[in-house]
Order: sequence, then C-alpha cells, then structure tokens
Amino acid sequence: MPIRTSGPDPSSAGQRPPPPGTTLRRVNDDRAPDVDPQDGAAESAHVSEAAGGRAARRPRGIDPRELGFTPRKPVPWLAPFLLISTGIRTLLAMLFGAYLDKRELQNSLDAGIARQVGPDGGLWLDYVADLGDGFNATYSVAYLIAQPELEVDGHRLPRAQTLVMGGDQVYPSAAFEAYEDRCKGPYQAALPVTPPERPTLFAVPGNHDWYDGLTAFLRLFVRSRDRHFGGWDTGQSRSYFAVELPAGWWLLGLDDQSGSYLDDPQLTYFDRVAERLGPQSRVILAVPAPTWVKAVDHPTAYDSIDYFIRTIVAPTGAQVRLLISGDLHHYARYAGPDRQLITCGGGGAYLYPTHKLPERIEVPPRDTLARRASASHPYELAGRYPDAARSRRYAWGIFPRLPLRNPGFTTLLGTLHTLLMLAMAGVASNPEGIEQRLFSVPLMVMLIVTMLGVAFFAKPPSSGGKRHARHWILGVGHGLAQIGLGAAGTWAWLALPFYDWPWPLPAVAAAVLYGPVIGLVSSQLVAAYLLVAGAFGVNVNELFAGQGIEDAKAFLRLRIDPDGTLTIYPIAVDRVARDWQVNPDQSAEASWLAPRQPLRPRLAEPPTTLTP
Repeated sequence: MPIRTSGPDPSSAGQRPPPPGTTLRRVNDDRAPDVDPQDGAAESAHVSEAAGGRAARRPRGIDPRELGFTPRKPVPWLAPFLLISTGIRTLLAMLFGAYLDKRELQNSLDAGIARQVGPDGGLWLDYVADLGDGFNATYSVAYLIAQPELEVDGHRLPRAQTLVMGGDQVYPSAAFEAYEDRCKGPYQAALPVTPPERPTLFAVPGNHDWYDGLTAFLRLFVRSRDRHFGGWDTGQSRSYFAVELPAGWWLLGLDDQSGSYLDDPQLTYFDRVAERLGPQSRVILAVPAPTWVKAVDHPTAYDSIDYFIRTIVAPTGAQVRLLISGDLHHYARYAGPDRQLITCGGGGAYLYPTHKLPERIEVPPRDTLARRASASHPYELAGRYPDAARSRRYAWGIFPRLPLRNPGFTTLLGTLHTLLMLAMAGVASNPEGIEQRLFSVPLMVMLIVTMLGVAFFAKPPSSGGKRHARHWILGVGHGLAQIGLGAAGTWAWLALPFYDWPWPLPAVAAAVLYGPVIGLVSSQLVAAYLLVAGAFGVNVNELFAGQGIEDAKAFLRLRIDPDGTLTIYPIAVDRVARDWQVNPDQSAEASWLAPRQPLRPRLAEPPTTLTP
C-alpha cells in the first residue's frame, strides 16, 4: 500500500490514524520498534542480526506504529502560525543566541580527531544537506544514499563509507519530535542496520538546528554511548569536527552559530588539528552556509570563513581545495584558480532557485571591512542544478501552488481582506455623522496594518543583507495593489444585497461568501507580486518557499583515490518518489520501504576532478 505524504497527518500514508491515546514508539538508534511479545513466531521471522550485532525488526506494514515514526508532509512555510513562530524563534536566536550558545561548554568534551580510510586505501564520501522536511523528498534521497551501489550515467558508485550532513537536519524547528519524524526516522528506514563496512556519520549544525540552542543536535550526533544513527555510526564528539582522510586530504566541519562567529574552544581545537597539517595537505571545508554567495549582498558574511582559512589553515601551508555547504536548496558550483565552492542543499527541503545566482563572484569580497591579508580571487559559476531555464519555469508555478500548498495563508488573506472590506463599506455607506467617525478608525488601522505587513514581507527583519530602495518600492507598490483590490472588492460587495441585511447577517455573509473568494484572488495578487519581485532579487526565497517544490533534489558522492585524486559526482533526482511500498527485499540491510516506480538518479553535471 502506498505512502502518500500529501494526505492528512498523522501518517500521510493512506492509513488510518492511530486510535486516540495511542503513543507511537520512537525510532531507537539500536533497533526498530518492539514486536508484540505475544507474536513470537512473527518476531523470529522479522528479526535479523546486523553486522554490528544490533537487532532490527523489519516493519510488516507502513503504519506509523510499525515504522516507529510518522512520515510528515512538507512544511507549509507560509502558514500564518509557522511564520509567527519562526519569526519569534529567529528573534530569540538573534537576541539570546549568545546566552544559549553551548559551544563553550563543549570544551569539556573529548576533542578527538577521526580517521576515515576505505579498505582499498581510498574513500567514498557522501554529502547531503537541508534534509529534514517532507517524507517523500527526504526519504528519496536517504534511500539512494543507503543503497549498496548506484549506477548513474554509466558510473558505478558504491555506497559511501562516510556520510556528512551539512546542516539543517530538521525543519522548521529543532524539536525532538521533528528530528524523529523528519530526519532520524527516514534515515533509519533507509539503512536499518549497520553494514559490514560500518559507515560513519558526521553532521554540521545549520541555523534551524540552532533554534533550541543546539540541545537536540548534541543529543543526536554528539554522544558518548549508543553512537548510532540508523545504520551509521556517529563519529564526532562536538558540534564541529576534523577527519583525516586518505592521501593527505582532511575534512573540517565548522560551527559558526548561524553566522555569528567561531568560538575560542573551537579555534583551539582546530589549532591542534593544524599541527598535523602541512604543505602536502589538502582540505575540504564543510560550512553551514554558502557565504561566498551571500557576501554579494552581505559583504561581511564570508568573514568567519576567511578568518579561519587565513589564521588556521594557511600558516600550515595546506590548501583548502573545496568548500561545501547547504542552506540554499539547490546545487551550484563556482570554480576558481585553485578551489571549488559548492552549494548542495538538495537533501529534502523546498527547492531554491538557481536563475538568480550571480555568474561571477569575488571571494573574499573586496568591500568587506574585515578583510585583511586575504587576496580576492574571481570565481565563475561553472555548474548548477536545476538549470536556469527550468528554475524560471518553476517560478511561474507560484500561481497554482501558493494557495494549494498554503491554505492557511490564503485563509489569512481572506480574513484580512474581509475586515478591510467591512471597514471600507462602513465609511462608504455612512458618509456623514457619528457612524463615519466610528468606522474611520478601524479603516485607518486596516490600511496601516496592510502597508506595514507588505513592507515587512518585502524585507523581513530577520533576513540578511541591506534594505535597498527596490524593497521599499516593491513593498509599497504591493501594499497599494492590495488596498486597490480591497476597494474593488468593497465596490462589488456593496452592489450586492448582502450588506443591507439586518445585523449580524452582513458580517456572516461576508465571512462565508466574500472571505473565501477574496482570499483566493488576493493570493493570486501575492503570487504576481512574488514573481515580479523575484525578477528584481526581492522575496526570491518566499517565491519558492511558498511553492514547496519537492522535486529537483541532489547530493554529492565524492571519491578520494589512493593517489590523492578527488572526484565529485553531483547526483540529481529530477522527480522524487511519492508512492511507497514495503520493500520485497527482506534482508537485514535493505531499506524498509521502496518506491513503486524506480528513482532515476543522474549527474547534475559531469564529474569534477581535483588532482593532487
């Protein structure tokens, strides 16, 4: 029976929800949900021993009680309550982030340096980021990562021995339940037990992981016992890490607390790591956000990375050959004289456009006040996924997807427009006397609320970068358009007989008839605004977040040969699976669920090779 995550929660699977009062058993790192003790025969048939000695019972169905987690629908990013709660979390993180910062406390934890080498002296390594969203997209990527081998455009790529999660492992917030349902559960289902090669997992925290001060992240990925995440061993002892790779390569994962700074214990840790680097060392730097792109609008964004490279890595003579990041939900590669800058945030979250990416950037930017000795170098956009033409076509999908993906947002628009219409109708139908003065106050309030709302929408206070004239022009223009729509709606409503009915029938009729219609119409006006604003680089994130596009996902598979050659395979999935079944392969390592229609991975661009 298929899992359809576009269906209603809690299971999003076409299954009946659990009875009231039922507590779903959470996924455990060591085993799957427990078997009914009265079903001994079934238990023996469904329990197998993993290579690492851990038992895992395979689910016999797709009910959440069998899976141990609840597959979730994609996050509706424009839902009113989510917008409010996310804004509050962002504000609290900005105001109290220093007080919630647990990185200094990690100084008491082990400061080990990991080592990862494959049996042939080389290594296969996967990189995935921005993964903990809707089940279809997240599990499609996890399923591909977990397969013993992928054949992609003629390349046979075995399962990686090392997996790096590059940030934002969960959305929208770092609650424990969200991690269980949106991240750990799908990855447990993809690789239920530890295979013989015992792959290892490392994770970089992103801004969404930081919303609870990193509490849940540390509990999941930084532990001294039960160091398992599905079939992967967890390999780090802090929220940042260093891994020695074959042939002089190193993987360094940074935690900059949502772009604030690098703490002293972290720098001290990497000072010790730097003692093992030398002129023959080559470094892969995994960071939470592609600040080399964000620095185009926010010149100080790259300062932390520049400081780290300039003060920690450069004095050793080692070279940073590759910077990888998520945060922007697409694949993009900038090529420079001796370094590749790759964004690959296609692990599950909504698609972010590529057609507005700058074709050329300078890193570090020349106009940052914090730049010291680092020389700026030009980087050219060498590859992107999806391509610019497809990204533009996706942008036009805002008209049908905005109301379908965000019914709460459409309802909010309808409610606000209904209140605006009633205020306007009150003034229009009472040209003189006390009634006009009474109704003029709510009308003025509604006009102010409308203009302030669209102004903040054009440039949210929590967004990075500067507020330019185009933000004000587009925001004011959008506000005037919404007020004009409200005036037109008021004129049409007064032409109908409902407003002359005895009170409170006019208000009831407005809520039942006017609200839904004007809500849909105003959502299309918002869609038109987003499309126009996106052309000027404004509200680009909202243009695509409002659509919640699940397709066009990507992750990286890297190969380090024993001679030091690094090959990067960007694996893309044009369409994620939406119909799942219990995997007919009942072997211990096989994924619990398999797509009814096979996933068709391909290369987003030809492999990129870095020679020693």
